Amino acid sequence: MQAERLRSSTGAELQGPLLLTPQVFGDDRGWFVESWNARTFAALLASDGQSEAPAFVQDNHSCSSRGVLRGLHYQLPPHAQGKLIRCVAGSIIDVALDIRRGSPTFGKWARASLSAANRQQLWIPAGFAHGFLSLEDGSEVFYKTTDFWARDCERAIRWSDPQLAIDWGLHQLGLAEPLLAPKDAAAPLLAEALAAAETAD
Repeated sequence: MQAERLRSSTGAELQGPLLLTPQVFGDDRGWFVESWNARTFAALLASDGQSEAPAFVQDNHSCSSRGVLRGLHYQLPPHAQGKLIRCVAGSIIDVALDIRRGSPTFGKWARASLSAANRQQLWIPAGFAHGFLSLEDGSEVFYKTTDFWARDCERAIRWSDPQLAIDWGLHQLGLAEPLLAPKDAAAPLLAEALAAAETAD
């Protein structure tokens, strides 16, 4: 398994998220890949300067039609989630947004193309919002989380926030707008979400 940091649209490295590329063993019978290994994952995080490998407590699996956008989602403490994401059918564009106050890359985003063909995975630690665009019908996304889903802590940021200017790759699909859940369509802008959090504090 190899790991590399993602770069934002401005070229800055985001500290935390890692794009993981597994070793694939293939022959005329098919192929084999080790998709998860706790020791390997801990070693990759340690080599990136991340001091402690989290424990995963929940697996989620979604299926999306072409043009569906899910996100940008995150959970507040004490149930903030890290996510290890892979696409097991079809293909997606996956986006990580840094929402860690005080981070040098706060408000910056990076994206990766995940697919059943490339078998890559994206580690997104707590402190990031996450979303993805499905590029094909039947795109299946499987991800592990470091905390349980908690309704009271669940939050979202609007996918089209002009201050973020995220390039979701809609042009690849010839679409002006994605297909959204009502809660994602009504999600606040990043500045609004931060203001609401400060008011709650």
